[in-house]
Amino acid sequence: MSYANLTLSECLATGCDEPKCYERKWYIFLSSSLVTFFGGLLMILLFRLFTYVCLRRGKVEAAPAVQANANGKGSTNAIFKNSESEVGWMTSIKDWAASLISAQTISGRILVMIVFMLSVGSVLIYIYQTEAPIERCFKVTEDVVWQIDLGFNLIFLLYFGLRFIAATDRLWFWLELNSLVDFFTIPPIFVSIYLERHWLGLRFLRALRLMQLPEIMQFLTILKTSNSIKLANLCCTLVSIWLTAAGFIHLVENSGDPWLAFSNPQVLTYWECVYLLMVTMSTVGYGDIYAETTMGRVFMTFFIMGALAMFASYVPEIMELIGGRRKYGGSYNGESGKKHVVLCGHITYESVSNFIKDFLHKDRDDVNVEVVLLHNSEPDLALEAFFKRHFTHLQFFQGSVLDSTDLERVRLKVADACLVLANKYCDDPDQEDAANIMRVISIKNYHPKIRTIVQLLQYHNKAYLLNIPSWNWREGDDVICLAELKLGLIAQSCLAPGFSTMMANLFAMRSNSEAEEAEPNNGKGKQINQDTWQKHYLAGCGNEMYTEYLSPAFNGMSFTDVSEFCFTKLKLLLIAVEISMDSTDSTIAINPGHNVRTREGTLGFFVAASAQEVKRAYFYCKNCHGNINDCRKIKQCRCDSEKRLPLIYDPEYNISGKEDIAALSMIPSNLEKGKYNGNISPGGSPHRHGPSTPRTRPRCGGIAHLHISEELYEIRRQGLPSLPLSEQKEIDEDTKRFDSTGMFHWCPSTNIDDSILTRNQAQMKIMNGHVVVCIFADKDSPLIGLRNLVMPLRASNFHYNELKNIVLLGSLEYIKKEWETLKNFPRVHILDGSPLSRADLRSVNVNLCDMCVILSANQGKSEDPYLQDKETILASLNLKAMTFDDSIGLLRESSQGFVPQGLAPILGSPKSLSRRGSAVGANVPMITELVNDSNVQFLDQDDDDDPDTELYVTQPFACGTAFAVSVLDSLMSATYFNDNALTLIRTLITGGATPELEQILAEGAGMRGGYTTPQLLNNRDRCKVVQLPVYEGPLAQYANGGQYGELFEYALTKYEILCFGIYRFRDTTATTATPSSKRYVITNPPLEFLLMPTDMIFCLMPFEPSKESTYPGRERSSKRRKRDGDRERDRERERDRERDNGEVRNHGRGGHPQASPLHTNNHPKEEWDETLC
Repeated sequence: MSYANLTLSECLATGCDEPKCYERKWYIFLSSSLVTFFGGLLMILLFRLFTYVCLRRGKVEAAPAVQANANGKGSTNAIFKNSESEVGWMTSIKDWAASLISAQTISGRILVMIVFMLSVGSVLIYIYQTEAPIERCFKVTEDVVWQIDLGFNLIFLLYFGLRFIAATDRLWFWLELNSLVDFFTIPPIFVSIYLERHWLGLRFLRALRLMQLPEIMQFLTILKTSNSIKLANLCCTLVSIWLTAAGFIHLVENSGDPWLAFSNPQVLTYWECVYLLMVTMSTVGYGDIYAETTMGRVFMTFFIMGALAMFASYVPEIMELIGGRRKYGGSYNGESGKKHVVLCGHITYESVSNFIKDFLHKDRDDVNVEVVLLHNSEPDLALEAFFKRHFTHLQFFQGSVLDSTDLERVRLKVADACLVLANKYCDDPDQEDAANIMRVISIKNYHPKIRTIVQLLQYHNKAYLLNIPSWNWREGDDVICLAELKLGLIAQSCLAPGFSTMMANLFAMRSNSEAEEAEPNNGKGKQINQDTWQKHYLAGCGNEMYTEYLSPAFNGMSFTDVSEFCFTKLKLLLIAVEISMDSTDSTIAINPGHNVRTREGTLGFFVAASAQEVKRAYFYCKNCHGNINDCRKIKQCRCDSEKRLPLIYDPEYNISGKEDIAALSMIPSNLEKGKYNGNISPGGSPHRHGPSTPRTRPRCGGIAHLHISEELYEIRRQGLPSLPLSEQKEIDEDTKRFDSTGMFHWCPSTNIDDSILTRNQAQMKIMNGHVVVCIFADKDSPLIGLRNLVMPLRASNFHYNELKNIVLLGSLEYIKKEWETLKNFPRVHILDGSPLSRADLRSVNVNLCDMCVILSANQGKSEDPYLQDKETILASLNLKAMTFDDSIGLLRESSQGFVPQGLAPILGSPKSLSRRGSAVGANVPMITELVNDSNVQFLDQDDDDDPDTELYVTQPFACGTAFAVSVLDSLMSATYFNDNALTLIRTLITGGATPELEQILAEGAGMRGGYTTPQLLNNRDRCKVVQLPVYEGPLAQYANGGQYGELFEYALTKYEILCFGIYRFRDTTATTATPSSKRYVITNPPLEFLLMPTDMIFCLMPFEPSKESTYPGRERSSKRRKRDGDRERDRERERDRERDNGEVRNHGRGGHPQASPLHTNNHPKEEWDETLC
């Protein structure tokens, strides 16, 4: 609006009376700002000059005083005493003001946010007032908008004062941008009160305050990353300059040039000015709107030079930041009432798919848990497609577990657990473990109470987790050590072949329908006939481990009775129970027999096909379900738990449970109690189970066999010790035969040179029933962790004469690296050679071994996944191609019927079977470790497995001759849903590793020996996993047409032996043209399952308190030597009588033992160098 040529109506529209409406007083408003700025600047300069002069004068006057002080005539302290006291209160006020404006306190943050919000409000008021004339009259008491703006400026003035007080350099403070904004916006508002006239003026400068928005957003923790802060700074700077420049154009164009008496104005709205500057900055320049005033054109000239450069640099950078913004940024917003877990670590399609397949399995109860993945890199296309298929259960966020900001994004503090996956195929396992341990440290540092489950590759790295203060297994924290479990399963397979396959199938979630779909084909797209061995094997694959509380109907019953009832009536296999010893402590007892009675709240460990089936043990009621024959009809009834009658009334049963506690005195002392809060972590439960008992003589096909006499069973069942306690103490206390925990056999440190055998020395030994470990590794290879393989083979619940000799065949340089962890185990020998050398294999009598284990430490060095297992596959094929002229091992047929390879009828009875060595290497029992599952197709050339067949349905895996670490993937989800399951599995596999032992090993000094006291010997009393033959021994009555249910009930009730599976020959019919010696695993067969004479039964058998054999190298007192001599003479007389009766065949001194009837608990005398112990 031109104020030079106003009409009367236009003049009155300004709110001023005539002739005031024709007057312009903009210069007064502008002068107030200039006077304030320059006046203050002059005062600051004068004050600085005054201060400089005074300080200089003070230094001159202080010089004589300082000199006098140096001469001992005075002190300079008094000179500055008054100045220091005056500065003290000023410094306090300055620090207080600085804390406010820097938002160091809550009140300071509130103040900064209020000032920013008022600045935004002031800009909005300015934009609103641009619709009115540039200069106008008004009534102070009537203009509400002006009153609000006045209140805003009062607060701005207060904030300016705080900033001035806190400034360290007031000159630079006076010249900074925010101060200039205040100079040209605050004084005019007070001038308008006096003039009763309003000038729009330079209030658009308040838009520059928008550049403080990123700082405010950082205070509110909205901006956390450097990219987001940078993006906010660029955008706010660009918008602030844009809006400020638009305000200047609006002022000069609507006012006109002052030297022309404002006669050339152009009416433009504020938004038209914003549009003009945008098309100018972007170099588009439509020309529909342009500056007409001279001041406007001059401003546009300079603005284009600066704004164009800014636009050209800012906009591409902004677009780059926006385009480079992580697709998987943001934060997790969970649904109310739905839990979530954080999955991190090694995130790939393979690892995530294996985890999710087991985690969301349909056999579990409804899984109302969402999985939130956190990883540094963006997912590949396969993983993205997987997320889309499971978008209802999965969310992916890109970030680092080591960054607390990213942990906040995934809401770790409210997560149910955090799971850390490891890269099983990495080149450096120690580095991978170190990375995962750092992730755990970061997680625990952010939230100490979060339940954490981590995968580690090496056993020795578990010790570092104990250094984390907030790591607490009692709260559910757990570690899954892949080397410990992998080698433990392989070790158990040396004692009971097929056990690794059975355990791997039990802790993996698979339904029967999936097993049928996964059934292998013959390579031509057609499924193999269901009448073959796959039918029974796949049926067992549908079983898993579950936990469920027992019904009150079982109260007062012994474990043996409950297990028998569950198997026969409920079709459930109960293998262990958790017993609460008081309100806080509990223990897990595996097959405790009649020693333990169940009571209210007893938790059972079951093997069943689904979680719904296990509910039968909880729902069972004698009143409602006593007459039901179909277990599928057992559902929850309306009876209260207190009204459910027990199945057996025992008047001697103490309902208080004290009898149970007394019965548990047999539990190893160092494992007896574990803190119980609903979670049992590794080692928190008693280890009453261990590795299977080795057989005396190996059988073709890797039969781990145990002959158990009727008399020995009666001794165990009646609980009769082999010697009185006082005599046992006298025999054992003066030597160390076991480690300090009593869980493993121990010997003094053995020098590695004493354990090395040359090829000739090995050939002179009578190696029989031993374990050959073939190792592909060199001095630069990462550690395999052979201690985890040896420990289960040296469990203390074996007698010394039952221990299998172990021969390590491989590079001596590598074995030296492992020897520090093996030197305290007895009967371990080394042959420096190559697993591919047939001469080395023959020298250790590989055809007479119980198991040949093939391991490699070089599996992660090849980039081609199919070549990762080349060494182990070549060694396996090389051994299978070997022939041995000193063994028979050929298929025989007789009038007795079909007998599998390696078992020949003797004396006309199929029950009397002689031991046969392996005539060909294909019959040597072996287990090969694989990295790539698909490489299993190369192990057996005669198998018809399709390359795309899943590992668990291939013949080598089903027969227990192949093992891949991938089968342990499902342990992560199994541990999350049931932390007791890992404790049970670890105890069955490791042979009794305890937290106490892990603490000892963490010291790095190796295992320590313990004096053989009765308390230490008590720790040996724990269950074993064994294989019992059907064709002889106490189970022989079921060899011809017996049913598995009958055998199960007989073994459990009479001998307290719990059966849980069958190891059967693959070819069991005489119509088979070329029958194989391979066996396969049948897990938890049904009651009516028919047995065969050649079947081997997987069992949980209690410890046998038989007489211990003499230990080599022991120091004996004269009394003990005399007693031992008397016993030895008695044994010689007994052997002479047996020899006269023709019951014992003598062994040749230089050859192999002759064929003799199978007695598996008494090893033939071996000519090993026992002084090595």
